[in-house]
Amino acid sequence: MKKIFYILLTSLFITVASCSKGKEGTAPIEKPDKPEVNNNFTAADATTAYTAFNKYFYNSSAKLYYNTTRQDGLAAIWTQAIYWDMAMNVYERTKDPAQLIRVNDIYQGGFNQYDGYNWDNTTTWFIYDDMMWWVIALARANQITGKPEYLQKAIAGFNRVWNGSYDSANGGMFWDFKHSGKNACINYPTVIAALRLYKITGDASYLDKAKSIYDWAKANLFDATNGRVADHKIGNNPPGYEDYTYNQGTAIGAAVMLYKETKDVAYLNDAKLAADYTKNKMSTNGILPAEGDFNEQGVLKSIFAQYIMQLINDGGQSQYLDWVQININTGWKNRDTERNLTFRNYSIHCPTGDIQSYEASSIVTFMQLCPPK
Repeated sequence: MKKIFYILLTSLFITVASCSKGKEGTAPIEKPDKPEVNNNFTAADATTAYTAFNKYFYNSSAKLYYNTTRQDGLAAIWTQAIYWDMAMNVYERTKDPAQLIRVNDIYQGGFNQYDGYNWDNTTTWFIYDDMMWWVIALARANQITGKPEYLQKAIAGFNRVWNGSYDSANGGMFWDFKHSGKNACINYPTVIAALRLYKITGDASYLDKAKSIYDWAKANLFDATNGRVADHKIGNNPPGYEDYTYNQGTAIGAAVMLYKETKDVAYLNDAKLAADYTKNKMSTNGILPAEGDFNEQGVLKSIFAQYIMQLINDGGQSQYLDWVQININTGWKNRDTERNLTFRNYSIHCPTGDIQSYEASSIVTFMQLCPPK
């Protein structure tokens, strides 16, 4: 997937790109926060935020999303899968038939843009985690719509990644075609995808794969003393610890989903530990980190939103709800009120100039998933 930048590995051979991207342009000037009232967002606000996001970022011809409000290019391939998840969140919240049409439209947009989801096209697909984000979304779309072609594409994509990425000798998943390292952004999403496919198909081999990869990730990418998730593990080197909300989020999601399937409370405890680290160590005064200085990392909290809400809802951990609502209320309060666009840095007013869909996406995602206070 892309996100996190290239990491120079000391006396080793490699420059490893942790799942992230570089900058796309000049970052807008961030204006100081206005002293405003503490208004709680409403269900109507959630609809307003999503409508605005689509107004400024959705390309109705391509049926995919632009990268910025300039609307001069499409967003990165893996982030389109995250926006598709957002569309499904909206449908599940509203049950609006028009939104179900959009869910199906986005599938078609990806089909048209990405060679019909031809997983063997190594120009379209150039890294394993890019594929796995789509596999997760395709499986979920099948659950929502019942369309068999979505499931077929998800299964084919999962098999392609597993066959190319899984290290049968040492365990874990490589994030790139050259097998230069094993990153959180492929290992935990593989667990999530496998569990979605297990839920749909009943094929126990998916559950076995999910457990295997989770065990490897916990042993190699997870600090069991505090819940911190490492970004990557390269060879026999120590884990590379860099804090990213999407890694915390997918670790939470993988653990919660395994807990639901197995009823093993150890998984739930892992999820709570990762959530506590994100809340207590990565947040400032309770507000999640900004992430994404005009690059794709702006979308990371959209992924975190998906899985912290699974912990709250499926894991029964309502102690995190107030924290999430405070983040949403802060980000929504600081929106650009002209456009109703929100920003990656919840604590400051959203810039009024050109902004990215990445950095505008996370509050919108949170609002579709989280009930108002």
